[in-house]
Amino acid sequence: MVKKSWLPITVIFAIILIWELAARVLQVPDWILPAPTVILAEAIAGWSNYQHHIFATIKLTIYGFLSGVIIGLLIAMTLHLVPRLREALYPLLIMSQNIPIIVLAPLLVIWFGFGITPKLLIIILVCFFPIAVATIDGLKQTSPELIHYMKMAGATNKQIFTKLELPHALPAIFSGLKISATYSVMGAVISEWLGANQGIGVYMTLASSSFRTDRVFVAILFIMILCLLFFMLIIGLEKILIKWRKDENG
Repeated sequence: MVKKSWLPITVIFAIILIWELAARVLQVPDWILPAPTVILAEAIAGWSNYQHHIFATIKLTIYGFLSGVIIGLLIAMTLHLVPRLREALYPLLIMSQNIPIIVLAPLLVIWFGFGITPKLLIIILVCFFPIAVATIDGLKQTSPELIHYMKMAGATNKQIFTKLELPHALPAIFSGLKISATYSVMGAVISEWLGANQGIGVYMTLASSSFRTDRVFVAILFIMILCLLFFMLIIGLEKILIKWRKDENG
């Protein structure tokens, strides 16, 4: 595992080194493309200026992600347990993702104002779909032989769902959670562009309008870090909750 991780780390360091050398040799102005060392220096020196923005984004991301997870799971379970409802609503579920969030965001502001509600709705909209689709697919992939065996043993539909289908779908659910975890940070930043007074999205907008490209890259850096941390958190939970999968793989 450690050996495998060296390859992407090496590639990342190579890209940073090439970027640094190109910026220095070609003397690219910082307001166009700052060198990585310039970005790092601003990240360290300006911590007191943007730390509250980071914490605000983390808080908003967590609230939106948890809400999206709950809604996505409830939708998936409902559609799975009621096949007729799944046939009627599943196409609408797919169509809901064809609407660009950037287009929908101003409408949410008109309908719900500039409070936290439209921001949470944006995060929920980008989070619930991967979870719902992954959960539906995971529940459908349960072995028919096992379902038949449990019915022969006298199990109720509730017992089949809780004891067989739901545990069997956990790997698929966590796949959806990994995608949604990264989407949630993106959704939070987009929602902050609507008119928030703090957050990484606000910090990025102010930096861009003042041609502080180094600060824009600092914001991008922390967005990437937050996405990675959320992703790793989901992986950690997956390893804890799905120990049987590891045993099956040897």
